[in-house]
Amino acid sequence: MGIAPQAIAHEVEGDAVAGEGAAAEAPAEAGDLVDTNTIIVTGAKTTRSATAIQQAEIQKILPGVSPLKAIQTLPGVLYITADPWGNNEQNAQTFVHGFAGNQLGYTMDGIPLGDQSYGNYNGLSPQRAVISENVARVIVATGAGDLATPSNSNLGGTVETFSTDPLAQFGIQAAQTVGSYDASRTYLRIDSGDLGGGSSAYVSGVRQRARAWDFNGIQKGWQANAKFVRDGDAGKFTAYFDYNDMVQPNEDATVFFKPSAGGTATAAQLYTPYTKPFFYPDFNGYRTGYLNALGNSPAAEGSNYRNYYSDAQRTDYLGYLRYDARLADKVTWSNTAYYHHNDGAGVVAGPLGQSITTAQAYLDPAYGSLPANCRFSGNNNGTKPAACTALTAAQAAAAGAALVQATGGSGLITRTTEYRIDRVGVISSVSAELGNHKIELGGWFEHNSTTQWRRWYAVPVASPDLSTPYIRPGNVMAPLFTQYQGEARIKQLQLHIQDTWQATERLLLQGGFKTSSQWASGRFPVQPKVGSLGGTTALPQGDIDTHNWFLPAFGATYDFNGREQFYFNVQKNLRQYQAYLAGGGGPWFTGSQAAFDAFAREGKPETSWTYEVGLRTNRQFGGGVALQAQMNYYHVDFSNRLLAIPTNPGGIAGSGITGGTSTLVNVGSVKTDGVDAALTLRFGNTFSFYNAVSYNLSKYQNDYTSTALGIGAGVDSCIGGFLVTGGVVPTCGKQLPGTPKWMNKTVATLNLGPIEVQGIGDYVGRRFATFTNDASVASYFLTSLRIAARVPEGSLPLRKVELALNVTNLTDKQGVSTLSIGSATNSYSAYPIPPRQWFLTLSAAY
Repeated sequence: MGIAPQAIAHEVEGDAVAGEGAAAEAPAEAGDLVDTNTIIVTGAKTTRSATAIQQAEIQKILPGVSPLKAIQTLPGVLYITADPWGNNEQNAQTFVHGFAGNQLGYTMDGIPLGDQSYGNYNGLSPQRAVISENVARVIVATGAGDLATPSNSNLGGTVETFSTDPLAQFGIQAAQTVGSYDASRTYLRIDSGDLGGGSSAYVSGVRQRARAWDFNGIQKGWQANAKFVRDGDAGKFTAYFDYNDMVQPNEDATVFFKPSAGGTATAAQLYTPYTKPFFYPDFNGYRTGYLNALGNSPAAEGSNYRNYYSDAQRTDYLGYLRYDARLADKVTWSNTAYYHHNDGAGVVAGPLGQSITTAQAYLDPAYGSLPANCRFSGNNNGTKPAACTALTAAQAAAAGAALVQATGGSGLITRTTEYRIDRVGVISSVSAELGNHKIELGGWFEHNSTTQWRRWYAVPVASPDLSTPYIRPGNVMAPLFTQYQGEARIKQLQLHIQDTWQATERLLLQGGFKTSSQWASGRFPVQPKVGSLGGTTALPQGDIDTHNWFLPAFGATYDFNGREQFYFNVQKNLRQYQAYLAGGGGPWFTGSQAAFDAFAREGKPETSWTYEVGLRTNRQFGGGVALQAQMNYYHVDFSNRLLAIPTNPGGIAGSGITGGTSTLVNVGSVKTDGVDAALTLRFGNTFSFYNAVSYNLSKYQNDYTSTALGIGAGVDSCIGGFLVTGGVVPTCGKQLPGTPKWMNKTVATLNLGPIEVQGIGDYVGRRFATFTNDASVASYFLTSLRIAARVPEGSLPLRKVELALNVTNLTDKQGVSTLSIGSATNSYSAYPIPPRQWFLTLSAAY
């Protein structure tokens, strides 16, 4: 990441923040494939810590990198995935100042993108909303986002992505990347230039394919963007469209088990392979060499059995229309209407035995009359339970064989979660400059209709071509059964008002508040069969309406001398309940109607108070030497932390593929203290050095009881240690799992005329992997390298030509990347760090 002349203390103007009127405009050259003048910047006029990374710097990390992966080099940010582009969403993980990814707010050109949960119900990822090469900048507010940000989940800050505007002149840009594991990415963009009357447009497309590094699965997809802008005296009109269709074969996490002090572990629990590669496309090898005749996986592998394949398939259509009307010399009224449609499927094809507790409930004609102790347990299809006296071993084996035939005769079964999202919304804001005051008021309204289906499909032994990671099962066969269907209707309303007052030449004050309201209704037109989802008799239904009419913010900046600034900000935020009806941490997937009713009656959304204070400096010395730096201290009081305590454990990892329900409870509060510090040293145009160090201490303030039946589970005790005692989980005083205390990011860039060399170092400290901190994963330090050669301008009849080599994980480091945390003690799941990979990119602009 080249840190260029103005560096990190450069000013981010107020209109570059989503929600403050129009989307950020990129300068004409921002559409170029390579631009050495773009930089990391921080907001000199903002009262909060807001750091930006520009287009050229994003593409230097890796051409085509996702906007979220690009922000990994910013202070206080942790973003990790199992693929080098950061595109795979199943194993993506984000932390900012201790807040998890679904506790942040995300926008693209000011359009809300939801909370980025993998099983998403209210948005899409930034990389699906805009082609990477068309990103103008990404702005990260690490403490608290702007009041106007249209998000119902931004407890801990915001990530705002902006697309480039069309170029002023006709142009064609293209790039081709090839690399490790048959990677290929092709990008093309055509700009119209000036069409007259201030109008211009571009169309752009990309095709990407890359094989997974440890199994034979191809990540692939197509994406298209189109943007039209007409900028006249009366106002600016913008139209944007995005289409994305992608398939992502998923990595399986390895389940780790650590026995308690003095405890023991079985050989199966201690079986922890570094990777769990899928068998696809070796269909016969999987069903005859790995599974037994009844579809059970090897008992010695325990929870770390291997699936045939798993994948995520998503198709999105996103568009918006925006008009920024200049009502008067200093009055602007911005109105945006947007629409988003998504349909997709998450697919897992694996052993019938691991899913037998669900499949038997639907496919065994004798299930209803079987005593509970005669029903098959996980990975024991066809095996008579020891306590069962109503069946003989032969009868149980015959029943298991019949279930194999009922599911296609292969010993496999496919589980899907199928998605539909239809969101429509409007955003409106008025900004007026009145003397030394800039007053802004506005609102956001969205209606979201979303449905999730849990379906199960056969894997026919005679037609293995119908079961691949690239086919949606529902397109080629009817489901064996639909286990459940959840429908949610969600309305969001957010209003805000804010005054920015230039009190003196040096002092800027900013204050205001927002409201946040959600009306959510959840229904299950198809309920699970009793016995197929743990002990659940029926999933709960009903409405939950939540309103907070006063979420204030106040801050100030003081400019000492034009080079140093002091700033502070105090802000309250709220995270609305997740209305996801296919699992997760929402109230609608609790284990009973009574648990839901208790939550609806007594529950409180998560809230946070964030306090920030910081210093910025921008110094120029002789000989072209420059220093830019920022230090930021923050404190967060996080209240009403919600935790879904499993009542019938389940999940994708391990033997819980059949799913499970939970009880959502309030487990108390968290207090966070942290420091971010970043500096850039530049020596002319030849060498720059950037370093950012972050320290985060986020501690639970309560123990909680794992046997809670109502909404309240937090207790005032602080018993310490790691053992659950009398149902009390000793979390008080423990660090939030998943988020490291220490991180350090380093970027060094050497520019030798047409040759540029850049090295990136990323240190992530030790991370705890359970709520009680009885298990942890070691720190790691990853490095990457970029060498680029640019043809001197005028040498060819092209505007820019560049050849760049990127190498990720330069030292081929092994370790843990993403952590999947769900247990109080003893166990967690983890994904491996991808190995060293190389990518060669030829880019040109005409």
